[in-house]
This record gives sequence, structure tokens and C-alpha cells, in this order.
Amino acid sequence: MFKNYIKIAFRNLAKNKVFSVINIAGLAIGIGCFVLIALYVMDELSFDRFNTKGDRIYRISSDIKFGGAETRYPFTSDMMGQIFKKDFPEVEDYTRIYTSNGSKLVKKGSQFINEIKVGHADSTLFNIFTLPAIAGDTRTALNEPNTVVITESTAKKYFGTTNAIGKIIETNDNDKTLYKVTAIIKDIPSNAHFNFDFIFSMKNVDYNWGQIMSHNFHTYLLLKPGTDVKAFEKRSLDQYVNKYVLPEANQVMGISSMADFEREGNKLKYSLTPMLDIHLYSGRPFELSAGGNIQYVYIFSLVAIFILLIACINFMNLTTARSANRAKEVGIRKVLGTDKKSLIAQFLSESTLMALVSTILGIVLVFLALPFFNNVSGKTMNVYNLLTPLFLFFLLALPFVVGLISGSYPAFFLSSFKPIQVLKGKLKTGGANSSLRSVLVVFQFVTSIVLIIGTIIIYRQLNYIQSKSLGYSKDQVLIINDAYTLGKNAETFKQEMLQQPGVVKGTLSGFLPTPSNRSDNLFSKSPQLDVKSGFSMQEWNVDYDYINTLGMELVAGRNFSKDFGTDSSAVILNETTAKSLGYDDPIGKPVYSIYNPETNETRKYTIIGVVKDFHFESLKRDIDKLGLFLRRSTGLVSFKVNAANAPQVIKTAERKWKALSPQMPFNYKFLDAEFSSVYNAEQRVGKIALSFAALAIVIACLGLFGLAAYIAEQRTKEIGIRKVLGASATSLVAMLSKDFLKLVVISSIIAFPLAWWSMKNWLQDFAYRINISWWVFVIAGVIAIFIALITVSFQAIKAAMANPVKSLRTE
Repeated sequence: MFKNYIKIAFRNLAKNKVFSVINIAGLAIGIGCFVLIALYVMDELSFDRFNTKGDRIYRISSDIKFGGAETRYPFTSDMMGQIFKKDFPEVEDYTRIYTSNGSKLVKKGSQFINEIKVGHADSTLFNIFTLPAIAGDTRTALNEPNTVVITESTAKKYFGTTNAIGKIIETNDNDKTLYKVTAIIKDIPSNAHFNFDFIFSMKNVDYNWGQIMSHNFHTYLLLKPGTDVKAFEKRSLDQYVNKYVLPEANQVMGISSMADFEREGNKLKYSLTPMLDIHLYSGRPFELSAGGNIQYVYIFSLVAIFILLIACINFMNLTTARSANRAKEVGIRKVLGTDKKSLIAQFLSESTLMALVSTILGIVLVFLALPFFNNVSGKTMNVYNLLTPLFLFFLLALPFVVGLISGSYPAFFLSSFKPIQVLKGKLKTGGANSSLRSVLVVFQFVTSIVLIIGTIIIYRQLNYIQSKSLGYSKDQVLIINDAYTLGKNAETFKQEMLQQPGVVKGTLSGFLPTPSNRSDNLFSKSPQLDVKSGFSMQEWNVDYDYINTLGMELVAGRNFSKDFGTDSSAVILNETTAKSLGYDDPIGKPVYSIYNPETNETRKYTIIGVVKDFHFESLKRDIDKLGLFLRRSTGLVSFKVNAANAPQVIKTAERKWKALSPQMPFNYKFLDAEFSSVYNAEQRVGKIALSFAALAIVIACLGLFGLAAYIAEQRTKEIGIRKVLGASATSLVAMLSKDFLKLVVISSIIAFPLAWWSMKNWLQDFAYRINISWWVFVIAGVIAIFIALITVSFQAIKAAMANPVKSLRTE
């Protein structure tokens, strides 16, 4: 019986080639999109799940608001982990990771390489996280200073072999440091929330240890099995604040209770973040790697389901629309004794066969599209992801699920025909006005229009970010990293470059106005820090030329000047800080840096200027407090260059760099590119949304094309009679198109509020954002109508231009 079903199914596919191709192509594209997005979603959900103790690992996070500035840190003090291990029996172990330096210069042969996947950690890291060793003992590998654990790939890169235990690695951390390789681990999986090539001993971190109120360490707790996490979180964190934080806060700022602290609008809250939630749910700055976003996982999951449903709807529409072609077959088979169950099985077999063929073609499309999709999504997925047991089961089940979804309604619809009516020719199959087919077409275009609107708004927001006045000039600013490796020659390098054609200005500084790994420091309006006068502020080291090189604007006071010998004790504040101090005129007023909170030692600075607010974090955040200080800093050297001279300037800079520091790598970038990289996640979302919006429209149009072709075929006699009676081709095209266009208009009316609501929520993530304009919806509706009109008109014009004599003779 099953063999007979398959044989009939193949005959029907071959008999109706055009509709078979449309159905299979639509399903194949839909399944291909579904599988690609499923790969993306499964990769996002798989982060950190390779850790065997993953469900017991928690990262302590900090939410701090002081003096108006609010930060959501993934950091704690260096003491918090060891205190929790000592005070709370629920804590089995703890570990810390420190990455303040961001990168290290590591020597290979005679040259240094800038390595960015570096960090310092305790040896307990390997007890908590599943990082298998292939050589050495990770339990004690980082117990001593000047030790390092490296990955398998790193060992091969630097030593040509994994037999590297005891080998020496030289770094350039301001002064040269030698580290002994004590263990080699397997490469950390790409779906980990941190990915280091070098893990150095925590004992090499130059830090003022023991500061309860200084937050710079990623601290992880391994809780014992069976711990009530919620109860432990509340009890332990409250106890930690009362026992350790408040005494120090009282000593430094005179805070006797958290109520006093919060009464001034401040906040200090610790929380436990499940390690398995960090990638998708944290959303905090200064994470160990760029995180994902659970909202995007939900959005793309819905997009995948809707695209697959659009493809299935095509099958339903075309199959039910062509029901008359199968009506006599159903009638005869029923007269000959075939029961309804057998007919349903027959039609479901046909839909499953078509889904199977489409799945195979869809997988081929996935293979072809995966490199492009990886490039767009920033992933490193490969075809082997399809071969995991879970995904293989998913792929095997997919054609049967799709076949059941797409074939169930047609199967029940066709099998319900009454043989007497069919054989008498009284069957009414309906046309474009069929209510169910209308609903399905509307669903297809609602989905497509929502995707079009979403894509337009995402690109408008990204364009707004790129074109918004940032308070500084980001264009044609050449940045050269690791200028500290030049030592005393950094200033010489800067002055020599300023003599080159095309170099307009230059500056040496510690920071630039793009997000980076930095933290706030404590300041006060008065010599004695207290809860009312204190505030936290970014502290940037700059030179005399910083403001002019970056095109910043002073709104009060003056810039740093060599004419004033006291400027080493001066500060330039941004507008946000100046306003928060409450002075009518802040120029000449003092602020005090609390450079040792435990002893309340301060350093006085005089405000000499106020710089117009400029954005130095993502536009998702408000502008925070910032102070510029005149201090020697050689972290970065930046030059304002003419666009026409930029290539030659880069060559000259590299030549002069190599002359001054031949062993050190020359690494450069441009400030506008660095700024754009902050929004990589949003840019990827925009590209993915654009791609799948286009594919959703293509699939919907395939179905519309097939449906229009069939409706035109069903009305051949009517069209012929109308032409004989004098109807023009234009009126015939309008007659055949209007019903479809009505459905697209209805789709637009439904899609507009859905798109507005979803994109309004997405824009809430940005502190600085566009308004959703009415014309976006008009453009999306016009695009949908235009595409539908083109699709339907092709068949309508073909039918209208046909010879009516042939039409009537055919009928």
C-alpha cells in the first residue's frame, strides 16, 4: 500500500511540473532558512554548557550608583571570593579572573606579537571550569608567580609542539617578564563566555590588594550540590555588605547604614548570575567577551518558524486551489471502496515526499549559504554542526513534521469530497475569494511586512548612530596602539610624525572616546569624602593636544597650556560632571581625587575648563561623568590626518616605529572604525533581518505566483468571453489583481501595529534613538503592494493577452 502511495505521489509531481517546482522551491528555501536560524539559535543556547559543573557556577555581579553615575559591573573586589569561601559553607570553591591590561605583547623569535586573548587567574579556575589539560597539572599550575597555562594551538604557534612544559614565554609588560609554561590545555570552545590563549598567574598582577570597595575582578563561585541558591544569595550578600562593605564605607565616607547611602540616591547591590546565563542575559559592559542577547534568540526563532509556516502555507494554498484537478480521482476511488483514512494517508504521503525532497534541497542550500551566514552573523559554525545527534534527529524529523503541517489541511479537505457531487460535476472549489486561502495569504504578507519595517528601522537607527554628533570628530583619526613600548621615544615619535605631510595634529593619551576596559574612580567636592560630596568619575590621562586633535569643544574655561606650570594639578570636566557639582561657575573650584580610599588620602585638582559632553560609551548609555587630567600617558598615539595622505602616513608611521622599536608590532586602526565596531551586534542583526525579510518575500511571492496562475487558469473561459464582449486588457488585469491587492492592504493594516510595538521595544535599549516615523510604514506597505502587483500581474497580463478564440475552444 505504501509503495502505491509513493508511486502515485511521484506521478502527480511529474504531471504538475510547474506547481511541483513552486512548492518544492518554496519549501526548500523555507526549510533552508529554518535550519540556518536553528543552527544560530542552538549555538547561542549552547554557550558554556560544555562545563560539567555549569549548573553550580555563579558569577557575582555588582550594580553601583554613586554620585549620580550608575554602572552594572561584572566585577567584585579581589577579596569577595575568598571571604565567601571562608564564611559560607555552601561555597565549594571560588576563582577570579583579571583582565585589566586587555592584551600582552608576547615574544616569538625576535618579534613581539600583540595577543588579546589573555588573562590572569587563580589555579582554582581549572577546578571550577571544564578546561581539560593535555600536559601538566592544572591544579597547581598557577600557584606560583611567573607561571602561565597556554592552549594547545598556542603551544604549536610558539613552540611548534604541544611538548612545551617548562618552556619560557617572554612578555613586554612595561618591563620584560619571563613566564614558565606549567600546563597546556585543550583549546577553549568557541561557545564559552571567555576564550583565552594565555592564562597567567594571578600573583603577577600589580594591584593594591585587599580593597573591599574597589571592583576589578570577575569572581566565580562553585556552590555545593543541593544549595538553595535564592536563599543563599539573599543571606550571603546581605551579610557580606553588613560585615565587610559598611565598615569600610563608614571609615571612608561616614556611611553607617545602607539606608543612609540610598537616601542620597545611591545604590550598591550584589547579585549571583548563573554562569549559563552570562552570554545571553547579562548585558553588562566589560564582560570577558561580547555577549549575545536573548531577545534576538526569541526574534530569530519566531522568524524561522514564520518563514517555515509561509512555505507550508504555499503548499496548502496551491494544493487546495487545485483540488478540482484531483476531485474525480477522489470520487472514483471512494466509489471503488477506498475509505477516508486511506485517502488522508495518500495525501499526507504526497506532502511528506515533497517535504523530504525539499529538505534535501534545503540542506544543500544550507551548505552553500553557511559561509555567507557565518560572515553576517559573526559565527564560526560548520557543516559538522549538522551531524550532532540532536541536530541529526531534528533533520530526520523535519520532513515528517513539515509534511504533516503542510499536508494535513489539504488531506482532510480533499478526502472530504462527496463522490456523487464530484462525479456529477457539481463540486465548487472556490477561487481567490476562498476565506481560508485569503487568511493564509494575509498571514504570509503580515510576516513579510513586519520584517521589512523591522529592517528599515534597524538600519535607520544604525545610520542615526553613525551620523549623530558625538561631541568630537571621529573621521580620519589614525590610532596606533601600544605606544608605551616606545618608552621615552613615544613623544619623539609623535613629534616626528607631526612633521609629515598630511598629519594635521597628534596626541598621546590613555583613553579615546570609544568603549574600552576602564573604571570609575572616587572624587569629592570637599577634602573629606562623604556620601553627600562624593561622586565617581572616569579619570583620563591626556596631553596638551588631546582636545584639539579630537575636535572637542570647550564651553567654559581654557585648555591645558604649557604657559601654566600648575596645570599638572588641574582638571577639565565634561558638562555632565560640572552640572552635577551644582556650581554656577565651576572654573577655579576644587575637586579632590580619593586615591587611597582606606586612608582617605586625597589630591586636590583645580577645575580650569569644561568640555562639551561627548559620547565615550555606547549610545545605549547616557553620558557619564568624566575628567581629563594632564599626565604623561603613552598607551595610545593618535593623529588627525588628511584622507588623501592617509596611506602614505601609515607607511611612514610604520617605518619610523620600526626604527625606534624594531621588535615591537605596529598595530593601527581608525577611530571611526573602532566606533562602528561597538555596534557589530546591531549591524549583524540588521543584515540577518534584511536577508530573511527578502527570503520571506520571495517565498510568499512564489505562492502568490502559483495561486495567481491557477486562478487565471480557472477563469480562462470567463476571460475569453469578456474579451469577446470588448473588455480591455487593462480591465482584465485589474480584475485578476484586485483581490490579491486587497489581501496585501489588509496585511499591511495588521502588520503596522505589530511592527510598531516590536521595534519600539527594541529601540528602548538605546538611550539615544530615532523616532519611528509614519513614512516607514507607508514605504513598507508600498513595497509589499508593488512586489505583489508585479508577481500577480505577470500571470494576469499573460491571461489577458491570450487569444479568446483559443480560450473558448479549450473550454
